[in-house]
Amino acid sequence: MVNAIRSPSTRRIDFRRPGTKKKWIPLRLILIGLAAFLVCLYVIVFRALFVASNNQAGDAAAAAAAAAAINANSFHQQHELHSVKTVAGKSSNNDEQSDTKNDNRHEPKSYQDWKRIALDLAAKHPSDVLSILQNEDPFGVRAFERRLIEMESSKQRFLSLQEIQQELFPCNPSITIPDQRRMDVVPEFQDRTSTSTFLFFQHLRKAGGTNFCTLAQRNLPKEQVPKYYCMPDYHWRSPTHHHRACGGCYSYWNNTEMVTNMRAEGHKIMGNEWDAFEPQRFFELPAVFATSFRKPLHRALSQFRFECIEDRGCKIKEIEKWWQKRKDLHNVYVWTFTNQRLLQKQQASATSISTRQRLVGKAIDTIAKFHLVLVMEWLAYAPHHVHEILGFENTDALTERIRPHISQYKRNDGQEKNQLGAAGIAKASWTPENYLSKEQYKIMSEDLALDEILTDVARRMFLERI
Repeated sequence: MVNAIRSPSTRRIDFRRPGTKKKWIPLRLILIGLAAFLVCLYVIVFRALFVASNNQAGDAAAAAAAAAAINANSFHQQHELHSVKTVAGKSSNNDEQSDTKNDNRHEPKSYQDWKRIALDLAAKHPSDVLSILQNEDPFGVRAFERRLIEMESSKQRFLSLQEIQQELFPCNPSITIPDQRRMDVVPEFQDRTSTSTFLFFQHLRKAGGTNFCTLAQRNLPKEQVPKYYCMPDYHWRSPTHHHRACGGCYSYWNNTEMVTNMRAEGHKIMGNEWDAFEPQRFFELPAVFATSFRKPLHRALSQFRFECIEDRGCKIKEIEKWWQKRKDLHNVYVWTFTNQRLLQKQQASATSISTRQRLVGKAIDTIAKFHLVLVMEWLAYAPHHVHEILGFENTDALTERIRPHISQYKRNDGQEKNQLGAAGIAKASWTPENYLSKEQYKIMSEDLALDEILTDVARRMFLERI
């Protein structure tokens, strides 16, 4: 038996067996041990309560997120139904009309609102970007194209602009408000007797550039159009550039040299194909600016077909090897309109969100200043807009299939004349879903995710302006 004897003088407790030597344990150590035990007990109890609280909060957050997702999905479905009316003229009941009015109050109203949507997308992982663009269609252009192709195929003809405005895209301008274009140069360019102002065409490869050059050839005096694919610099020489022969390579020339050469040759169009657009200095040129977009993955596949399959300088026949080698084509639209390359590791990295947002924002700011932002798949609906800006009367080239170096590889597919608009373009093109493996389709799509954002922005600009 252990005897506990308190020593009044030392305030210690003696735990010892009878007959053994006294061993005193300080009361302070006992109190410290007791305090440590209480702390541990408190931590255990607190942790259990904290976990339970988090689980309840998590369940509530999940429920809220699910409800928000359902509401968001409902919003986009209603928005699609509102923006793309059916030809059969299906009527909506009073509740649906009320929901549509409520949705409209939340729609973007200005350029900055739309730009904010684009920047939010740029912050996400490429797979999420693609999913949102495809399923939610935040810019309202994908549902439009689906209905456009259905109507063109059904009617076997182009639609009129009135049909588009009344049945497919009955919206008020918003992404183009305020108008950021410099419009004072438009009448100067339309004056064919003057070469003080010219047309600067930013050529995205395999996106309708040759059609555009042909359009210029048919509307401008012959002497005002450079002979080499609307690229005047192919024949330019100077003490610092006399050994260089490159068409569409303006990074080697300063603004003064470009303007001097254009006026000396009497040219009215300048095509830039190989270099990025430099907004900080090119917008200082006395020019009207134009470009043409194409679906990014379709454009990439078309370039592979044109260069490699049809033997125009490329010997690689497997698109997987070609795409691995051509990293310069990853998000090439963003590079083209910012003159800044996004590194491969920055494409999806969570630490590079600000970089992606900055570049996408800069690219959108650039194309917003372009007088003409065309869409290759919708060129059949551009004649009025082209006439309005450029003063061109003959717009037949917008509905013709024109390819450079056609003698090298002629395609006998019956698609030389586009009779069906967007449906005709789709029929003449390789379909990525059919040509690419599932894995390669995913790889290339994610490598072009930011270009997909920029293309949807450009498409909405086009629709609002026509």
